[in-house]
Amino acid sequence: MRTKRAVVDAFLVLLEEGDPRPSGERIAERAGVSLRALWANFTDLETLYAAAGQRQLERQWEMARRIDPDLTLDQRVEALCRQRAQILEFLAPVARAAQLREPFSPQLRANRARQYEIARDELAGLFAAELAAAGPVATELLHALTAATTWPAWSTLRDDLNLSVAIARQVMSRTVRALLSHLAD
Repeated sequence: MRTKRAVVDAFLVLLEEGDPRPSGERIAERAGVSLRALWANFTDLETLYAAAGQRQLERQWEMARRIDPDLTLDQRVEALCRQRAQILEFLAPVARAAQLREPFSPQLRANRARQYEIARDELAGLFAAELAAAGPVATELLHALTAATTWPAWSTLRDDLNLSVAIARQVMSRTVRALLSHLAD
């Protein structure tokens, strides 16, 4: 178990340091294990991706704090966007690396789907009252909120538009408020 954890942590550290495709040799060296031990614990890259995805979720949960759904709408939006910005910045190096291999990896696609499921569930709970008030368009609204507050949107703001974290977070907040604004009337 210790070897597996060391390999997964080494893999994630290499991704965080900017190596989007670390070799088995580099991972093993960073983990302080032999290449043979690496592949004895992980039969292929897919099993390594599964373990790394689980470890990322654990690390993400350590960062996340429950946002009180009884706060005002503005307070919930601000708390959500502040937390999402922090988590998405943390996930950024791994998410960028995963994008390179995702088209060829069922496990990376499953990891991404799990991230969306978690985000959707959080949004559904946090904005339950607003979604209930949305009536027949609640599902569409939840999809829009999910799209606006997950990695692809954050990547566009940070990587494509070169916005600072603070400005990207403000844009996310504005987008979420705009999506929910018609419900406040």
